[in-house]
Formats: sequence, structure tokens, C-alpha cells
Amino acid sequence: MENNPYLLYIYTSFQERATFISHGNTARLAKHHGEKSLAQICGTIASDEKRHETAYTKIVEKLFEIDPDGTVSAFADRMRKKITMPGVFMYDGNDGNLFQNYAAVAQRLTVYTVKDYVDILEYFVERWNVEKLTELSGEGRRAQDYVCGLGQRLRKMEERAQEKAMEAASTIPFSWIFGREVKI
Repeated sequence: MENNPYLLYIYTSFQERATFISHGNTARLAKHHGEKSLAQICGTIASDEKRHETAYTKIVEKLFEIDPDGTVSAFADRMRKKITMPGVFMYDGNDGNLFQNYAAVAQRLTVYTVKDYVDILEYFVERWNVEKLTELSGEGRRAQDYVCGLGQRLRKMEERAQEKAMEAASTIPFSWIFGREVKI
């Protein structure tokens, strides 16, 4: 995280909320398909992720109180670099695109979607009162404008990505389910 604790806490706030959402959605899907044990496990993990999110979110709230200029600049910097999940480093020894394929399945099943990513961004913009910040430097105001306008720009991209995904649906084997073909 480039030795910047602001970036670290912003990243972890976002990442913990994302994993709360994805585990919660997985729990709901598992329950719907009669997998009660899996639903319970994923629900427990989602609850744990929510507690983590709460802690990190409160730290960032405090950073906004004591250093709004530095915090909004870090928020914009983090969002320019995108929030990538730790799973991006998954490798099964076979598939060089494992995470991208996994993410495509998660998107299709609505476990974790581009919409969720944008919803999380907008949640934090509102939660941290980014639009209401005043007395920012020129850099801080530019960062504020960037972060506050990013959700709308990403929503337009999301619509195009959804259309493209529907056109390009295919299947791919996943090693951890014994090579079973899964629609991406």
C-alpha cells in the first residue's frame, strides 16, 4: 500500500465490505439451493467481514475528521488504482486467468458484481461525507470531484460490460471442481 496508512485503511474498508457482500450473496445462493451447511458457513464469514468493515470504516472516518485534505486525496488515489481483491493472485498451477474467470462466474451469478463495486464506492462517499468536505486545497477539491463523480462514470461502464458479458458467454474448466466446465 505504498507505505501510506490512509491508502491501507481505505483499501481495507472497501475490501471488507466487498467480502461481506460476496459471502452474504453466496450464503443466500447456497440456502436457495438447499446447501444449509454452506449457507451457515458463508453467513458466519459474512458477519465476521462486516465487523472488520465497521472497524476500518471508523478509522477512515476519524482520518477525515483530522486530515480531510490528505484523506480525500488518498481516497482518490486508491480509486484511481482500483480496488483489487487479494484473490487476484490465485493460481491453480494451470489457469493463468483463474481470477478473471472466477470473477466472471461471480458476476454472472451475482455473487459479486461491478454494480456491487460501484455501490460500495458510493456508500463510502456518502458514509464519509466526501461531498460535504470544505476548506480543501486545490488538490483536495480535485480529489473530491474525482471521487464524487466516479460512481456515475463507472455505472455507464457497468452497463456496457453487462452487454458485452452476455454476448461472450462461454464455458471453462475449473481445476478445484475436478475440471468441471462452468459457464462464465
